[in-house]
Amino acid sequence: MNIILEILLLLLTVIYSYLESLVKLFIPVKRKSVSGEIVLITGAGHGIGRLTATEFAKLQSVLVLWDINKNGVEETAAQCRKIGAKVYTYVVDCSKREDIIASADKVKQEVGDVDILINNAGVVFCADLLSLEDSQIQKIFDVNVIAHFWTTRAFLPSMMRKNHGHIVTIASSAGLFGVPFLVDYCSTKFAAVGYHKALTAELSALQMSEIKTTCLCPVFVDTGFVKNPSTRFAPVLVPEDVAKTLVDGILTNKKMIYIPPFVSLSGVLEL
Repeated sequence: MNIILEILLLLLTVIYSYLESLVKLFIPVKRKSVSGEIVLITGAGHGIGRLTATEFAKLQSVLVLWDINKNGVEETAAQCRKIGAKVYTYVVDCSKREDIIASADKVKQEVGDVDILINNAGVVFCADLLSLEDSQIQKIFDVNVIAHFWTTRAFLPSMMRKNHGHIVTIASSAGLFGVPFLVDYCSTKFAAVGYHKALTAELSALQMSEIKTTCLCPVFVDTGFVKNPSTRFAPVLVPEDVAKTLVDGILTNKKMIYIPPFVSLSGVLEL
């Protein structure tokens, strides 16, 4: 029965994707300009963070890059500067509140008010629940979820003063359905999706209509975090494609980005 449901879901996805492409062909979506906007990206030293930074460099944004790895973040900065972007780098441990707050203060003083905040930093351990160490559970929640609170609380006030800004949450399809041996990771990504949805609702209630929010939920992306990643029906994603889809979603103020689109229907598989 589950196999039949999955096949039906796959067919619905194909139909949905064709219809979406057809609509975009005849009714192009307007994209906002981010030239001169200050874009802060956490976890910018590799993978989706690095590739997202280079996409914004092409759009002439001012980049603020955070990562715990100094060499990685400087390599990203060098690539973005070659494109012509103005770049500021900071070595930040997103598992530590004090480090985030101190770095945020430096950004405000040295660069200015952040216009687009991309909470991308993340960790994964790939172990069964009972094999995880206590410190690993604490760290994955600190980086993948709690850090979002500290960064948003640091940069949201200036956005609210101007009623202008964008907060981006990098989540995962693992925040929509459970995956064995990723209990800790799935839990943090479920929390990240919930954080995005609740924050979106709160900004609406506060009538902050020009502070936009976006949440990215891809299936497994081959960024090197997981060895030999695989999924049953969806292909493992190429990080370059994911970064381009993410930036396009930000430019069009898309609230939820599912890659591939059928991820949005994941609840059907749990019936």
